[in-house]
Amino acid sequence: MRTTYCGLVSETLLDQTVTLMGWAHRRRDHGGVIFIDLRDREGLVQVVCDPDRPEMFAIAESVRNEFCLKVVGRVRIRPAGTENAGLTSGKVEVLCHSLEVLNPSVTPPFQLDDDNLSETTRLTHRVLDLRRPAMQKNLMLRYRVAMEVRKFLDAQGFIDIETPMLTKSTPEGARDYLVPSRVNEGMFFALPQSPQLFKQLLMVAGFDRYYQITKCFRDEDLRADRQPEFTQIDIETSFLTEEEIRAMFEGMIRHVFKTTIGVELGDYPVMKYAEAMHRYGSDKPDLRVKLEFTELTDVMADVDFKVFSTPATTKGGRVAALRVPGGGEMSRGEIDGYTEFVKIYGAKGLAWIKVNDLAKGRDGLQSPIVKNLHDKALAEVLGRTGAQSGDLIFFGADKEKVVNDALGALRLKVGHSDFGKSHGLFDDVWAPLWVVDFPMFEHDEEAQRWVAVHHPFTAPKDGHEDLMDTDPGACVAKAYDMVLNGWELGGGSVRIHRAEVQSKVFSALKIGPEEAQAKFGFLLDALQYGAPPHGGLAFGLDRIVTMMARADSIRDVIAFPKTQRAQDLLTHAPSPVDEKQLRELHIRLRT
Repeated sequence: MRTTYCGLVSETLLDQTVTLMGWAHRRRDHGGVIFIDLRDREGLVQVVCDPDRPEMFAIAESVRNEFCLKVVGRVRIRPAGTENAGLTSGKVEVLCHSLEVLNPSVTPPFQLDDDNLSETTRLTHRVLDLRRPAMQKNLMLRYRVAMEVRKFLDAQGFIDIETPMLTKSTPEGARDYLVPSRVNEGMFFALPQSPQLFKQLLMVAGFDRYYQITKCFRDEDLRADRQPEFTQIDIETSFLTEEEIRAMFEGMIRHVFKTTIGVELGDYPVMKYAEAMHRYGSDKPDLRVKLEFTELTDVMADVDFKVFSTPATTKGGRVAALRVPGGGEMSRGEIDGYTEFVKIYGAKGLAWIKVNDLAKGRDGLQSPIVKNLHDKALAEVLGRTGAQSGDLIFFGADKEKVVNDALGALRLKVGHSDFGKSHGLFDDVWAPLWVVDFPMFEHDEEAQRWVAVHHPFTAPKDGHEDLMDTDPGACVAKAYDMVLNGWELGGGSVRIHRAEVQSKVFSALKIGPEEAQAKFGFLLDALQYGAPPHGGLAFGLDRIVTMMARADSIRDVIAFPKTQRAQDLLTHAPSPVDEKQLRELHIRLRT
């Protein structure tokens, strides 16, 4: 039926008769001549309907937005001065010979070219929202990214193997989505948070290069870069070192960016986790923001200002500064706004100093806290931060995590602001980074126990195995994250392939032999059969495409996403089920 897509009509088809199928994006009646912008997934083409074909013209007069149409016509050059450089078809138009309404449309609830739609409206009418050119472009980009990933991995000898969607509930960080079993009363499957254990089993089984583009499920609090179900590019390989794994998949991401959006990613610096936290307060720093922390914990130990001296002399405390070049221009109202902002991250307030005139020393500083700091401390603050006249210095003083979270978020907010961009504090470039050498464990103060930073199957650095018994907090993992523009694109690790090392990890996590066997027995048993050294990583496909499309949320690159309340406004899921279904599943609701 169709000879070409609307959006692909160009000068190459000049004077040819084409058959097009699509939707009326816009209809314009110019007093005797009707123009229809016909749209399909590839774009728009202008169709011209002249009154010298009365039957066709009568149909054109009845056409309204979103009518599904069939057009047969001749491709011709547009009149001079009417070209549209923004379209592939912008130099030509189709003179309509015949027009058929394949299906009329009721009046849409919104105009498809309206860029100010609420997300609720868009998700409620998602089918129409997906017709919008921006969304069509995003999903086509998603397809191309997935295809390039497959091409790259296939060329490297990886094979695509499916793993189960109904599996065993295991503690992997987030809450599981549970699925009751009808035939096994009182028993539950879990939807996979990731294929982690199965891909390790595939390595033991001898499939040394595995990948899968698969759905994962996590019942966790949502935000712009999270969904209850998301798509993961899951990869595992045997017999490669950590450095070889990183090099291979850095190459994959470079390939995907170059082939899909024509972007050459620059150098991939490698930064240790401890350095990233020290300089940026984040394990996924946005290197486009040209601001860094300055360490002041040692400087503030003997000042009279308790807000600084208490965390400076308390185990686990930190005092750090963030110098904002040119920040002296900020009003008190703007500073107060930032003070309220950091409270979201647990900070009690935000101390600051304006450097009005560096040459005047103490007299050239403006701040309510200056009087509480002795001359040596002030000199160290100015010297270490490299402050200049006209700068603003923010301070964070609290538990290390609070300081890192609060100042880290402030760094991004200032850097991404109009002020930051106009003062050269932000470079709009692609800024990739590897963060490596994550700690194996972090201490859960509430539960008073060590927990795995990544997951309990991550291998420790060589020589760190015994630290799991003596000093778990000092144990470093063979773990790595790929970061781009402040987003974690993917992360992974070299895995534990020896049962005795895995047992040491479980011991550090206070998972006893019986509990370990009950939860992970199938993996522990498999490791006894000559498990190879192996490792891998997983990339978030949704996040990669979101960044490439420069979209505001991963919901803009997923066909049918959930809201931040984990609801599908199109299908009204989740929804109640009837009593009969519950009885079959041996479930009774409690209210």
